[in-house]
Amino acid sequence: MNRRIYSWALYDTATSAFATVVIAGFFPIFFKQYWAADMAATESTFLLGSANSLSSLIVAVVAPFLGAIADRGGTRKRLLYFFAVIGIATTAALHFVARGDYASAATIYVVCTVTYNSSLLFYDSLIVNVATEDRFDRVSALGYALGYLGGGLLFAVLVAMVLLPQKFGFSDAAQVVSLSFPVAAVWWAIFSIPLLLFVHEIRPAVPVSAWRAITGGLSQLHATFQDLRRLHVIVLFLFAYWCYIDGVGTVIRMAIDYGLALGFKSSDLITALLITQFVGFPSAIAFGRIGERFGPKTGIMIAIGVYCFITAWGAFISAVYEFYILAIVVGLVQGGVQSLSRSLYARLIPPEKTAEFFGFYNMLGKFAAVIGPFLMGWVAHLTGSSRISILAILALFIVGATLLYFVDVGEGIALRRGL
Repeated sequence: MNRRIYSWALYDTATSAFATVVIAGFFPIFFKQYWAADMAATESTFLLGSANSLSSLIVAVVAPFLGAIADRGGTRKRLLYFFAVIGIATTAALHFVARGDYASAATIYVVCTVTYNSSLLFYDSLIVNVATEDRFDRVSALGYALGYLGGGLLFAVLVAMVLLPQKFGFSDAAQVVSLSFPVAAVWWAIFSIPLLLFVHEIRPAVPVSAWRAITGGLSQLHATFQDLRRLHVIVLFLFAYWCYIDGVGTVIRMAIDYGLALGFKSSDLITALLITQFVGFPSAIAFGRIGERFGPKTGIMIAIGVYCFITAWGAFISAVYEFYILAIVVGLVQGGVQSLSRSLYARLIPPEKTAEFFGFYNMLGKFAAVIGPFLMGWVAHLTGSSRISILAILALFIVGATLLYFVDVGEGIALRRGL
């Protein structure tokens, strides 16, 4: 693989620090035990789920418009870095939020996650600038694998510091967790540089002003809605993706909170998350090979089946060792379902409208994330049982797999080429 591909894939390493350290790891713990320490566990779960849902809703609403504008103006990279800079700055700002100030923490977190997800929209769309169609599965998997490896290494260092703060010169674990937010921000910034330097976007032959990009992008968006009537395979895939990625995203975002609600120690939960990261590195590469040999659709179906098992078992776990086993199993499929979804979708969409179509992809992915965390938090609040809440997402995996079964990839590629 060439320098452009590795430079593109390293942005997964950049953002994995935020996804692992902030979203999945330390923010839920710090929010529950520091910023919202005086709240009941079910109430803080509800608030955290609501913050995740709000940020996802914002991205879902604006993603297709941003994508259409970026396609028309050839500004995918510039918009990626615009949102990345804001995300990096606000991630670092979490360090300065005072104890008990759950409102400020939740607000900044919403801004962080909105800008993080917006930057990923443009990152995903740039895959067609660095790889040919026959290499989409392997290149997409490389990105997720490097993300797991890089994010896992940073997280491992931070976990060691949290578990043994005095040995690293800190007074307590809370001081380390607070520092982890600016550390994740710096990591994000450093590993964004290769994409900036070595990935070159195909620009319009005639330069387009900002206003022309906006108006032209909106016109293009309208035309795309007309195209979607013919591209029914894409529509079916997007609805399937909407369902199953809801469950995946909820597991990522709410696993730590769920473990805390069951009474597990935060140190055990962080260790489990670390296990997921390192298992995810070789597994993502393996799923790339599965996609190349058997097709990405087959690989996704395998991963969804495993997630159904994870969700059902998760409702009945009672010991920490079971949480560790679940972490290993999640690591086996998490990167695979994400990377193969991205590469399968890239095959189905027109190459000149990648940002716009990935806008729809992210829109439905984020609308799903609006439902999942909120649903889990609401069921926990209503029933007083975190165990019942996790079963609420099982149906989404089943519906997603059913819809995906009817997606005809060959027909979708033929329809795209006929545009």
